[in-house]
Amino acid sequence: MKITREIKTAILVIASLLLFIWGYSFLKGSNLFNDHKRLFVEYDNVEGLAVSAPVTISGKIIGKVDKIELAPSGKLLVELQINEEDFPISKTSVAEIYEPGFIGGKQIAIVPNYRDKSIAVSGDKLVAGVKLGLTSSLGEKLTPLQHRLDKVLVSADGLLTNVNNVLDRETQANLKKAINELNKTLSNFTKVSAELDQLLLQNKDKLGSAVANLDKTTQNFSKISSDLEKAQLGQTVKTLETTLANVNKIMTDIESGKGTMGKLMKDETMYNNFAKASKELELLLQDLRLHPTRYVNVSLFGKKEKPYISPEQK
Repeated sequence: MKITREIKTAILVIASLLLFIWGYSFLKGSNLFNDHKRLFVEYDNVEGLAVSAPVTISGKIIGKVDKIELAPSGKLLVELQINEEDFPISKTSVAEIYEPGFIGGKQIAIVPNYRDKSIAVSGDKLVAGVKLGLTSSLGEKLTPLQHRLDKVLVSADGLLTNVNNVLDRETQANLKKAINELNKTLSNFTKVSAELDQLLLQNKDKLGSAVANLDKTTQNFSKISSDLEKAQLGQTVKTLETTLANVNKIMTDIESGKGTMGKLMKDETMYNNFAKASKELELLLQDLRLHPTRYVNVSLFGKKEKPYISPEQK
């Protein structure tokens, strides 16, 4: 049987159409010759997610978003086409919408729940989740900053208004006067600084001599310190501490009534004896003063001794 040219042309056109359809489907991420797993997720808001967006696990693309439809409940039903069967996905895994960068659109990252051993099959629904992208996160952080900036601008506007109210003509004149006085003060300070420099130049030799004398004094002080160190001050201080300890012991003994001094200070009997002896000594000296001949009697003729009369009996 001879194949005509028209049949060959028809076969070529049909093959080209099939190849085009397969290539188009392949570019969209679907393979007509493979059976794909289809999972579903319901979102309140898809955050701008588009069809054919990649579906990833740990950064690896395992499928794509096939459809986005409005569910009867009012939520958006997203159909996921999973091409990779080597990655087991549990039924409680989370399908999280995220933004990979500023330029790329939204994608879905599946966060597997490895504790759940029940593997999802075609037609199962996964848990929905939304992760803030860089733009949304930056917007949330900039919103309170914007409020604060608005408050700062309002405060700055009020401050400038108050400054304008304070800086009237008289205040401006006073401010200019103060600035002029400040310039004069700075000029005087410059002049004084120049005079001080000149004074230092004139007394350079004297200052050098004073510094040399100070250096010499420092050396002498160092020498004195060395001599004091060699004088064994430690041993002297130690000896002084021993002496003070002995004195302290003596004072303690006296306070406790030990020894002659202690008994003298603490024993009333000894004090009374000393007082009595002192009184008798006083009477003896008084009698010696009044009657010296009783104690020193030089008589050539054997004069009779006078009897002793106590001063208290007179």
